[in-house]
Amino acid sequence: MRHPLARILTAVLAVGLTTAAATDASRSGGGDNPRTQLAIIAPAAPGGGWDTFGREAQQALMTNGIVNAVRVRNVPGAAGTIGLTQFVQLAGRTDSLLVTGGVMVGGVILQDSDATLEDTTPIARLADDYNVLVVPANSPYQTLEEFLAAWREHPGMAIAGGSLGSIDHLLTGMLAEAAGIDPAQINYIAYSGGGEVVRSMISGSAVGAISGANDFDAQIEAGELRALGVSSATPVGELSTPTFIEQGVDVSMSNWRGLVAPPGIPDEVRDELIAIIAEMRETGEWRDTLERNNWTDEFMAGDEFARFLDAEIATTEDIIRELGQ
Repeated sequence: MRHPLARILTAVLAVGLTTAAATDASRSGGGDNPRTQLAIIAPAAPGGGWDTFGREAQQALMTNGIVNAVRVRNVPGAAGTIGLTQFVQLAGRTDSLLVTGGVMVGGVILQDSDATLEDTTPIARLADDYNVLVVPANSPYQTLEEFLAAWREHPGMAIAGGSLGSIDHLLTGMLAEAAGIDPAQINYIAYSGGGEVVRSMISGSAVGAISGANDFDAQIEAGELRALGVSSATPVGELSTPTFIEQGVDVSMSNWRGLVAPPGIPDEVRDELIAIIAEMRETGEWRDTLERNNWTDEFMAGDEFARFLDAEIATTEDIIRELGQ
Protein backbone atom coordinates (compact mmCIF):
# COMPACT_ATOMS: atom_id res chain seq x y z
CA MET A 1 0.00 0.00 0.00
CA ARG A 2 1.11 3.60 -0.51
CA HIS A 3 2.77 5.63 2.24
CA PRO A 4 0.28 7.88 4.17
CA LEU A 5 2.20 10.97 3.00
CA ALA A 6 1.58 9.96 -0.63
CA ARG A 7 -2.16 9.75 0.06
CA ILE A 8 -2.11 13.21 1.66
CA LEU A 9 -0.22 14.74 -1.29
CA THR A 10 -2.60 13.10 -3.76
CA ALA A 11 -5.59 14.51 -1.87
CA VAL A 12 -4.07 18.01 -1.84
CA LEU A 13 -3.33 17.85 -5.58
CA ALA A 14 -6.83 16.58 -6.25
CA VAL A 15 -8.34 19.57 -4.45
CA GLY A 16 -6.28 21.85 -6.66
CA LEU A 17 -7.38 20.13 -9.86
CA THR A 18 -11.03 20.09 -8.76
CA THR A 19 -10.86 23.80 -7.90
CA ALA A 20 -9.29 24.58 -11.27
CA ALA A 21 -11.97 22.58 -13.04
CA ALA A 22 -14.67 24.43 -11.14
CA THR A 23 -13.12 27.74 -12.20
CA ASP A 24 -13.12 26.59 -15.82
CA ALA A 25 -16.79 25.69 -15.50
CA SER A 26 -17.73 29.07 -14.10
CA ARG A 27 -16.09 30.71 -17.09
CA SER A 28 -17.92 28.54 -19.59
CA GLY A 29 -21.43 28.60 -18.23
CA GLY A 30 -21.03 25.45 -16.10
CA GLY A 31 -19.28 23.30 -18.66
CA ASP A 32 -22.47 21.49 -19.66
CA ASN A 33 -21.56 21.55 -23.34
CA PRO A 34 -18.16 19.96 -24.08
CA ARG A 35 -18.15 21.64 -27.51
CA THR A 36 -17.80 24.99 -25.76
CA GLN A 37 -14.79 24.20 -23.62
CA LEU A 38 -12.84 21.03 -23.00
CA ALA A 39 -9.97 20.23 -20.65
CA ILE A 40 -7.62 17.40 -21.65
CA ILE A 41 -5.60 16.05 -18.75
CA ALA A 42 -2.22 14.58 -19.78
CA PRO A 43 -1.05 12.43 -16.83
CA ALA A 44 2.62 12.95 -17.68
CA ALA A 45 5.23 15.68 -17.97
CA PRO A 46 5.36 17.95 -21.03
CA GLY A 47 7.09 16.36 -24.00
CA GLY A 48 6.15 12.77 -23.30
CA GLY A 49 3.90 10.50 -25.33
CA TRP A 50 0.68 11.26 -23.46
CA ASP A 51 1.41 14.99 -23.54
CA THR A 52 2.08 14.81 -27.30
CA PHE A 53 -1.17 12.90 -27.80
CA GLY A 54 -3.17 15.48 -25.81
CA ARG A 55 -1.68 18.45 -27.62
CA GLU A 56 -2.15 16.87 -31.05
CA ALA A 57 -5.81 16.30 -30.15
CA GLN A 58 -6.08 19.90 -28.93
CA GLN A 59 -4.75 21.19 -32.25
CA ALA A 60 -7.06 19.03 -34.37
CA LEU A 61 -10.14 19.87 -32.31
CA MET A 62 -9.58 23.64 -32.35
CA THR A 63 -8.29 24.00 -35.91
CA ASN A 64 -11.43 22.34 -37.23
CA GLY A 65 -13.83 24.16 -34.90
CA ILE A 66 -15.04 20.93 -33.31
CA VAL A 67 -14.54 22.44 -29.84
CA ASN A 68 -14.28 26.17 -29.27
CA ALA A 69 -11.56 26.08 -26.61
CA VAL A 70 -9.34 23.19 -25.53
CA ARG A 71 -6.78 23.29 -22.75
CA VAL A 72 -4.17 20.65 -21.95
CA ARG A 73 -3.14 20.28 -18.30
CA ASN A 74 -0.20 18.12 -17.21
CA VAL A 75 -0.45 16.05 -14.02
CA PRO A 76 2.65 13.81 -14.11
CA GLY A 77 3.74 10.94 -11.94
CA ALA A 78 3.56 7.24 -11.08
CA ALA A 79 2.79 5.86 -14.57
CA GLY A 80 -0.18 8.19 -14.87
CA THR A 81 -1.87 7.08 -11.67
CA ILE A 82 -1.56 10.46 -9.92
CA GLY A 83 -3.47 12.09 -12.76
CA LEU A 84 -5.98 9.23 -12.79
CA THR A 85 -6.58 9.50 -9.03
CA GLN A 86 -7.28 13.20 -9.35
CA PHE A 87 -9.40 12.75 -12.45
CA VAL A 88 -11.89 10.27 -10.99
CA GLN A 89 -12.67 12.84 -8.28
CA LEU A 90 -14.16 15.03 -11.01
CA ALA A 91 -17.24 12.77 -11.04
CA GLY A 92 -20.02 14.20 -13.19
CA ARG A 93 -17.81 16.76 -14.95
CA THR A 94 -18.91 17.08 -18.56
CA ASP A 95 -15.98 19.11 -19.93
CA SER A 96 -12.94 16.96 -19.10
CA LEU A 97 -11.06 14.08 -20.71
CA LEU A 98 -8.05 12.11 -19.52
CA VAL A 99 -5.39 10.76 -21.87
CA THR A 100 -4.73 7.11 -21.08
CA GLY A 101 -3.10 4.03 -22.53
CA GLY A 102 -1.44 0.70 -21.94
CA VAL A 103 1.15 2.16 -19.56
CA MET A 104 -1.58 3.24 -17.15
CA VAL A 105 -3.12 -0.24 -17.04
CA GLY A 106 0.11 -1.70 -15.66
CA GLY A 107 0.78 1.34 -13.51
CA VAL A 108 -2.53 1.00 -11.69
CA ILE A 109 -1.70 -2.60 -10.75
CA LEU A 110 1.90 -2.03 -9.66
CA GLN A 111 1.27 1.30 -7.91
CA ASP A 112 -1.62 -0.21 -5.94
CA SER A 113 -3.64 2.80 -7.08
CA ASP A 114 -6.88 3.66 -5.29
CA ALA A 115 -8.33 4.71 -8.65
CA THR A 116 -8.57 2.41 -11.67
CA LEU A 117 -9.64 2.80 -15.27
CA GLU A 118 -12.81 0.92 -14.32
CA ASP A 119 -13.74 4.08 -12.35
CA THR A 120 -13.79 6.17 -15.55
CA THR A 121 -16.15 6.45 -18.52
CA PRO A 122 -14.45 4.99 -21.64
CA ILE A 123 -14.70 7.30 -24.66
CA ALA A 124 -12.34 6.10 -27.40
CA ARG A 125 -9.14 4.31 -28.26
CA LEU A 126 -7.53 6.23 -31.10
CA ALA A 127 -4.02 5.12 -31.92
CA ASP A 128 -1.36 2.51 -31.33
CA ASP A 129 2.37 2.80 -31.45
CA TYR A 130 4.96 0.10 -31.02
CA ASN A 131 8.12 -0.76 -29.17
CA VAL A 132 11.52 -1.64 -30.54
CA LEU A 133 14.26 -3.80 -29.04
CA VAL A 134 17.64 -2.13 -29.55
CA VAL A 135 21.28 -2.78 -28.70
CA PRO A 136 24.27 -0.42 -28.88
CA ALA A 137 25.95 -0.18 -32.27
CA ASN A 138 29.04 -1.94 -30.90
CA SER A 139 27.02 -4.84 -29.48
CA PRO A 140 28.12 -8.32 -30.58
CA TYR A 141 24.46 -9.18 -31.25
CA GLN A 142 23.60 -8.52 -34.87
CA THR A 143 20.21 -10.27 -34.92
CA LEU A 144 17.27 -10.98 -32.65
CA GLU A 145 18.18 -14.67 -32.68
CA GLU A 146 21.69 -13.94 -31.41
CA PHE A 147 20.37 -11.63 -28.70
CA LEU A 148 17.82 -14.16 -27.43
CA ALA A 149 20.42 -16.95 -27.43
CA ALA A 150 22.72 -14.84 -25.23
CA TRP A 151 19.80 -13.88 -22.98
CA ARG A 152 18.94 -17.55 -22.45
CA GLU A 153 22.55 -18.15 -21.35
CA HIS A 154 22.61 -15.07 -19.13
CA PRO A 155 19.02 -14.26 -18.03
CA GLY A 156 20.33 -11.63 -15.62
CA MET A 157 21.79 -9.35 -18.29
CA ALA A 158 20.46 -5.81 -17.93
CA ILE A 159 17.51 -4.78 -20.10
CA ALA A 160 16.50 -1.11 -19.90
CA GLY A 161 13.04 0.34 -20.40
CA GLY A 162 10.35 2.59 -18.98
CA SER A 163 8.59 2.43 -15.62
CA LEU A 164 7.54 -0.81 -13.97
CA GLY A 165 4.21 -1.91 -15.44
CA SER A 166 4.84 -0.03 -18.68
CA ILE A 167 4.53 -1.62 -22.11
CA ASP A 168 8.34 -1.76 -22.12
CA HIS A 169 8.33 -3.84 -18.95
CA LEU A 170 5.47 -6.14 -19.98
CA LEU A 171 6.95 -6.72 -23.43
CA THR A 172 10.31 -7.61 -21.90
CA GLY A 173 8.57 -10.29 -19.86
CA MET A 174 6.71 -11.61 -22.89
CA LEU A 175 9.90 -11.81 -24.97
CA ALA A 176 11.69 -13.60 -22.14
CA GLU A 177 8.94 -16.17 -21.86
CA ALA A 178 8.87 -16.70 -25.64
CA ALA A 179 12.65 -17.26 -25.53
CA GLY A 180 12.34 -19.88 -22.81
CA ILE A 181 13.48 -17.61 -19.97
CA ASP A 182 11.60 -17.42 -16.66
CA PRO A 183 10.22 -13.83 -16.65
CA ALA A 184 10.79 -13.65 -12.89
CA GLN A 185 14.56 -13.98 -13.51
CA ILE A 186 14.98 -11.04 -15.85
CA ASN A 187 17.03 -8.02 -14.80
CA TYR A 188 14.80 -5.16 -15.92
CA ILE A 189 16.15 -1.65 -15.24
CA ALA A 190 13.27 0.85 -15.11
CA TYR A 191 13.76 4.48 -16.14
CA SER A 192 11.32 7.37 -15.99
CA GLY A 193 11.54 8.31 -19.68
CA GLY A 194 12.81 7.40 -23.12
CA GLY A 195 15.73 9.83 -22.87
CA GLU A 196 17.16 7.98 -19.88
CA VAL A 197 16.70 4.65 -21.64
CA VAL A 198 18.69 5.95 -24.62
CA ARG A 199 21.47 7.20 -22.33
CA SER A 200 21.68 3.79 -20.65
CA MET A 201 22.32 2.28 -24.07
CA ILE A 202 24.88 4.84 -25.17
CA SER A 203 26.76 4.53 -21.84
CA GLY A 204 26.76 0.73 -21.99
CA SER A 205 25.00 0.29 -18.65
CA ALA A 206 22.43 -2.03 -20.27
CA VAL A 207 22.89 -4.79 -22.82
CA GLY A 208 19.58 -4.09 -24.57
CA ALA A 209 16.59 -1.81 -24.27
CA ILE A 210 12.92 -1.80 -25.14
CA SER A 211 10.99 1.43 -25.61
CA GLY A 212 8.83 3.32 -28.08
CA ALA A 213 10.06 3.43 -31.66
CA ASN A 214 10.05 7.23 -31.62
CA ASP A 215 12.39 7.26 -28.59
CA PHE A 216 15.13 5.56 -30.61
CA ASP A 217 14.63 6.99 -34.11
CA ALA A 218 17.42 9.58 -34.04
CA GLN A 219 19.99 7.23 -32.51
CA ILE A 220 19.16 4.40 -34.94
CA GLU A 221 19.46 6.78 -37.87
CA ALA A 222 22.76 8.12 -36.52
CA GLY A 223 24.16 4.59 -36.21
CA GLU A 224 24.46 4.71 -32.41
CA LEU A 225 21.85 2.00 -31.83
CA ARG A 226 20.83 -1.09 -33.78
CA ALA A 227 17.19 -2.20 -33.88
CA LEU A 228 16.59 -5.96 -33.63
CA GLY A 229 12.80 -6.21 -33.67
CA VAL A 230 9.53 -4.29 -33.41
CA SER A 231 6.48 -5.33 -31.39
CA SER A 232 3.76 -4.80 -34.02
CA ALA A 233 1.82 -7.81 -35.30
CA THR A 234 2.39 -6.67 -38.90
CA PRO A 235 4.91 -4.28 -40.51
CA VAL A 236 4.21 -0.59 -39.76
CA GLY A 237 4.65 2.39 -42.09
CA GLU A 238 8.12 3.85 -41.94
CA LEU A 239 9.50 1.27 -39.50
CA SER A 240 11.95 -0.82 -41.51
CA THR A 241 12.84 -3.13 -38.62
CA PRO A 242 11.27 -6.59 -38.96
CA THR A 243 8.65 -7.57 -36.38
CA PHE A 244 9.31 -10.21 -33.75
CA ILE A 245 6.68 -12.38 -35.44
CA GLU A 246 8.42 -12.10 -38.81
CA GLN A 247 11.52 -13.46 -37.09
CA GLY A 248 9.76 -16.46 -35.62
CA VAL A 249 9.04 -15.08 -32.13
CA ASP A 250 5.30 -15.06 -31.50
CA VAL A 251 5.13 -11.84 -29.49
CA SER A 252 3.28 -8.63 -30.30
CA MET A 253 2.05 -5.75 -28.16
CA SER A 254 0.91 -2.22 -28.85
CA ASN A 255 1.18 0.90 -26.75
CA TRP A 256 -2.38 2.06 -27.34
CA ARG A 257 -3.57 5.59 -26.56
CA GLY A 258 -7.08 6.79 -25.88
CA LEU A 259 -9.37 9.06 -23.88
CA VAL A 260 -11.71 8.53 -20.95
CA ALA A 261 -14.21 10.84 -19.23
CA PRO A 262 -14.94 11.17 -15.51
CA PRO A 263 -17.35 8.76 -13.85
CA GLY A 264 -21.02 9.62 -13.43
CA ILE A 265 -21.59 11.65 -16.60
CA PRO A 266 -25.00 11.41 -18.34
CA ASP A 267 -25.28 9.03 -21.29
CA GLU A 268 -26.03 11.89 -23.65
CA VAL A 269 -22.79 13.64 -22.63
CA ARG A 270 -20.81 10.42 -23.15
CA ASP A 271 -22.36 10.12 -26.62
CA GLU A 272 -21.49 13.73 -27.41
CA LEU A 273 -17.88 13.23 -26.31
CA ILE A 274 -17.64 10.13 -28.50
CA ALA A 275 -19.06 12.12 -31.42
CA ILE A 276 -16.50 14.90 -30.84
CA ILE A 277 -13.58 12.48 -30.88
CA ALA A 278 -14.97 10.60 -33.89
CA GLU A 279 -15.14 13.92 -35.80
CA MET A 280 -11.57 14.72 -34.78
CA ARG A 281 -10.38 11.36 -36.07
CA GLU A 282 -11.66 12.23 -39.57
CA THR A 283 -9.74 15.49 -39.84
CA GLY A 284 -6.68 16.00 -42.00
CA GLU A 285 -4.80 17.26 -38.96
CA TRP A 286 -5.33 13.98 -37.11
CA ARG A 287 -4.33 11.92 -40.15
CA ASP A 288 -1.13 13.98 -40.30
CA THR A 289 -0.59 13.30 -36.58
CA LEU A 290 -0.80 9.55 -37.11
CA GLU A 291 1.70 9.64 -39.97
CA ARG A 292 4.11 12.01 -38.25
CA ASN A 293 4.27 9.93 -35.07
CA ASN A 294 4.21 6.49 -36.72
CA TRP A 295 0.92 5.76 -34.93
CA THR A 296 -1.63 3.40 -36.42
CA ASP A 297 -5.34 4.20 -36.49
CA GLU A 298 -7.09 1.78 -34.10
CA PHE A 299 -10.37 3.53 -33.43
CA MET A 300 -12.94 2.00 -31.11
CA ALA A 301 -15.42 3.86 -28.94
CA GLY A 302 -17.88 3.54 -26.10
CA ASP A 303 -18.91 0.01 -25.14
CA GLU A 304 -16.44 -1.60 -27.55
CA PHE A 305 -13.61 0.36 -25.95
CA ALA A 306 -14.89 -0.61 -22.48
CA ARG A 307 -14.72 -4.31 -23.40
CA PHE A 308 -11.20 -3.80 -24.76
CA LEU A 309 -10.17 -2.19 -21.46
CA ASP A 310 -11.53 -5.13 -19.46
CA ALA A 311 -9.51 -7.56 -21.60
CA GLU A 312 -6.35 -5.41 -21.34
CA ILE A 313 -6.60 -5.28 -17.56
CA ALA A 314 -6.98 -9.08 -17.31
CA THR A 315 -4.05 -9.70 -19.69
CA THR A 316 -1.80 -7.23 -17.90
CA GLU A 317 -2.57 -8.77 -14.52
CA ASP A 318 -1.48 -12.16 -15.89
CA ILE A 319 1.79 -10.80 -17.30
CA ILE A 320 2.68 -8.94 -14.11
CA ARG A 321 2.01 -12.09 -12.09
CA GLU A 322 4.44 -14.00 -14.33
CA LEU A 323 7.02 -11.25 -13.82
CA GLY A 324 6.82 -11.95 -10.08
CA GLN A 325 5.74 -8.41 -9.25
